[in-house]
Amino acid sequence: MVKKRGYHHGNLRAALVEAALSLIEEKGPTGFTLSEAAKRAGVTPAAVYRHFDGREELIAEAARQGYEIFADLLTFAWNKGDLTDLARFEAISRAYLTFARRYPGHYVAMFESGIQTSRSPELAEVAARAMGVMERAAEQLINHIPASRRPPARMFSAHIWAMSHGVVELFARNSPGNASPFAPEELLESGIGVYLRGLGLIDPDH
Repeated sequence: MVKKRGYHHGNLRAALVEAALSLIEEKGPTGFTLSEAAKRAGVTPAAVYRHFDGREELIAEAARQGYEIFADLLTFAWNKGDLTDLARFEAISRAYLTFARRYPGHYVAMFESGIQTSRSPELAEVAARAMGVMERAAEQLINHIPASRRPPARMFSAHIWAMSHGVVELFARNSPGNASPFAPEELLESGIGVYLRGLGLIDPDH
C-alpha cells in the first residue's frame, strides 16, 4: 500500500507528472482523475493543488516536457555526424517514430489530449522549437532545388510532419484494424522517398 505523504513530498511536481504519464498510457488523457494521479504519486488530492490547478494543467505540463524531449531528439538527429542534408532530414523523420515509441505518454499528452500549444507561453515556445528544427532542416534541403520549383520550407516540413504523424497514428501505435505487412519505418521511408523524388531531391532510379 502506498503511504500518503501529504505536503511533504520531496519532488511532488515531478512525481505527479510521472503519475499522469503512466495513467495516460493506461487510460488515455481523459480516462483518469486528478485524485488518481495523486494516489499514484503517493500524496493526498489536496496536495496536488500546490502545483496544478487541475488535470488539464497537469497534462499540459506533461506535453511541455514531451516537446522538450521531442525537440532534443530532432536536434540530435539533424546534428548527426558527417551526413548529407538529405540523410539528416531522413534521420529527423525517423526520430519522430522513435519518440512516439519511446515516450508514449508524452506523445499522447502532446497530440491526443486536446491541449493546445497556445495554452501557455512556455508550451508554445518549446513546441515552436520542435517545429523549428524540422523547418530549418527543410529549408537547407530545398536549397538543392532550383528556385523556380522550390516549395516554401514551412510547407515542405509540414508535409513531412503530417506523413510521419500519419504513419505513427495508423501503424506504429498498435491501432486496431490497421495492421500493415510493412514496418512503420519502411512505410515512412518509402513515402518520404516518393515525395522527395517528386521534388527532384532523389534520383528517380535510386
